[in-house]
Amino acid sequence: MAESIFARVSRLLSATVEDTVDRMEQAGGDAVMREAIREADRAIDQVKTEHQSTMARRLQAARQQKMLADRVEELTTKAKFALGEGREDLAEAALSRQLDFETQAKNLDAVQQQAREEEQRLESGLAALNARKRQMEDALQAYQISKREAALGGDGPPHPNRSAERKLDAAEQAFDRAMAGAGGTGFTRADGDTINRVAEIDGLQRSATVAERLAALKAQQAA
Repeated sequence: MAESIFARVSRLLSATVEDTVDRMEQAGGDAVMREAIREADRAIDQVKTEHQSTMARRLQAARQQKMLADRVEELTTKAKFALGEGREDLAEAALSRQLDFETQAKNLDAVQQQAREEEQRLESGLAALNARKRQMEDALQAYQISKREAALGGDGPPHPNRSAERKLDAAEQAFDRAMAGAGGTGFTRADGDTINRVAEIDGLQRSATVAERLAALKAQQAA
């Protein structure tokens, strides 16, 4: 069975960069990290595609709902006309059909809500994956820097048990130096768990914004 998009995102985010660096050192090269970055890229593309598909499903449901609302309004006009012509039986038929359309429109509410929730999960996953990819790229850069330094005799021969934390620190310092050279300001990176939690805040903020707008719309309709 193919791995679901959410299972794949969860798996990629649960693996620590430090573990990947350890495997890279054991393999004696940077191929492991490059493959991990490629897998993150593939997952990001998959999440983007799934997000577009989910959004299209929600918009299609909204269009169908609008069409049904137009039909309901049209049937009200027909029912009034039929009553004016003394055809109560036709008016009843129009109103009965109207109820069918209203039921279909109500079912589409659930489709749209489900799609919105899935979109939010995908957006949060995409933000976390992008952050994780950047973290892996920094670790790869630090590893490559350490190899070049060792080749030049700066740190002596490569040590197979060199800590991943030291490599990540080197990556952060290299990034900060690059930012300073470009006139920017460096910043401190967080671990994978912190990145995921920040991404979760983004999702909560989006949900709060949606709820606020929905409440405002309801208030306008009630006025």
